[in-house]
Amino acid sequence: FFQAEAGIRDAQESRGLGDVYKRQIMKWDYEFDVVVVGSGNGALTSAICSHDGGAKTLVIEKSDQYGGTSATSGGGVWIPNNRYAKAEKVDDSDQDARDYINSVSPEGKIKDELVETYIAEGPKMIDYLHENSQVKYRNLAHYPDYFPDNPGGKAGNRSMEPEPIKGTELGDDLGRLRGQHPQTAFTMGPINMNFTQVEGQLLLGALPGWKSQFAKLFTKYILDIPMRFKWGWKDRRLTMGNAGIARLILSLKDRNVEMWTMTAMTDLIDQHGSVIGIKALQDNIEISIKANKGVILAAGGFEKDQSLRDQYLPKPSKAEWSAANTFNTGDALKAALRLGADTHQMDTGWWSTVMKVPGQDKGWLSMVDKSMPGNFTVNKKGERFSNESQNYVSFVNDMFDKYAEGNPCAPCYMVFDSTFRKNRPCGPLLQASMQPDSAVPKEWWTPTFLSKGDTLEELAEIAGIEIKGLLATQAKVNEYAKSGKDLDLQRGDSVYDRYYGDPSVTPNPCLAPLEKGPFYCMVLYPGEMGTAGGLVIDTHARVLNKEGEVINGLYACGNCSTALLPTYPGPGSTLGPAMTFGYLAAKDITGSNF
Repeated sequence: FFQAEAGIRDAQESRGLGDVYKRQIMKWDYEFDVVVVGSGNGALTSAICSHDGGAKTLVIEKSDQYGGTSATSGGGVWIPNNRYAKAEKVDDSDQDARDYINSVSPEGKIKDELVETYIAEGPKMIDYLHENSQVKYRNLAHYPDYFPDNPGGKAGNRSMEPEPIKGTELGDDLGRLRGQHPQTAFTMGPINMNFTQVEGQLLLGALPGWKSQFAKLFTKYILDIPMRFKWGWKDRRLTMGNAGIARLILSLKDRNVEMWTMTAMTDLIDQHGSVIGIKALQDNIEISIKANKGVILAAGGFEKDQSLRDQYLPKPSKAEWSAANTFNTGDALKAALRLGADTHQMDTGWWSTVMKVPGQDKGWLSMVDKSMPGNFTVNKKGERFSNESQNYVSFVNDMFDKYAEGNPCAPCYMVFDSTFRKNRPCGPLLQASMQPDSAVPKEWWTPTFLSKGDTLEELAEIAGIEIKGLLATQAKVNEYAKSGKDLDLQRGDSVYDRYYGDPSVTPNPCLAPLEKGPFYCMVLYPGEMGTAGGLVIDTHARVLNKEGEVINGLYACGNCSTALLPTYPGPGSTLGPAMTFGYLAAKDITGSNF
């Protein structure tokens, strides 16, 4: 029988009837109009809008928890001229946004029509969600663009963060919500207390007012006895990325849209060059899901696939340094490549230095720590190489560029003294007033993570830093702290630099001397929140092949697609485009005009 069947198939294919045969024998386990692969902000936005456009929609998630990297993020969404900023009558315009994006974008890399689409459609997407779902944001008036001194740059009012929401509104699905990254929550032992981005500015930097803010949040958290009984140490109040995903999930639940966990796409199914469905693995059984109108790939990047990292990303690059979702292994990217899809900017990432905490399976993001006064960052020679207070993406770009030139700066070393240690947190290491050295886990004291020396000389020997250069750097930084002017790297000159500085420290809120031992060193590795290169799409989020032609039925958004804003111009430069092009994919698939 099988030989006969093969003979028939070969004969039909030789007559150009292979697709006809495939259609006749294809057995579909499930059938939907739209299949969305992934469950981050872009995926869930596209699912809401696909449903509202009249399409029977399915969301599949590879792991047992929803939200992907979006859920673990700060949740910020960068969209100039959004409704929340306009409500505060801020000084901004489409032309300012255009000038700013063009001024920070790599020349010739980003298509003008994509930028124009984003500027025009981003605010419409936010309007639609605000008016038709439980998705609500608040304006971040004082969180600046990352290059605020560039043409069109602003000192705030372009980024939004999700309105906090009670996690109990999710019911049992609260247990299927991927938790915040520890860097975006207060985590100590079993305690896991959430805070907003505005609150986090005070708490993560231990800025004036942090103690009263912490006491207020902690009291409410610890006294929530019903929550302790039902959910252990989870925080009822969801913020940041968790709040954003929770609001999107609730909006899908309101619509009775099907969402499946533990369902991993293994391949795309095409016919006559058009995508008509997917293959997936569910409970170790392969299933076929028909997509009558289209498949939207929104499953993140390839952070956890070391072979792809070795092929595309700048060196050094290790999957263990990534702070992204551990399930992001590039499945969607690989499936699209098998269909001839084009890619772009594959050497790009949403970079951040990370700390490799012993025993943890992914990097701990270090975004704020090195911006605070009382530390500096050096290479193995003890020399500074980049402005520690600039945005995290640019800092790691400097690491890669200088490492390629022979500068031994990856990993690098954040050095601080006992004054900083006493008053400020550093990654998972809380300030000594809350976590003295005696309470630090013993396994943390290792030269690959955290070192301590009574003198700088002793610290240098333990950490493997050249002492001559380290002492010279200490002398220069101490002098800059007194004068207020960093003559080498201009730390503290920018509005963005000062956002995470301490205004009580003068004359430069980002610089304080290192004088009092013992001295400490935290090792920082070049990691990322996600890869930023991916599939090439058009203004409707349709995936293009290497000839620039549309692959019918296939759409992509988020880190599956190539970055629209690769230099990370402001807080939320990943989620803004992900949601906007997820919205545009749904509009194109359904023919709707929201």
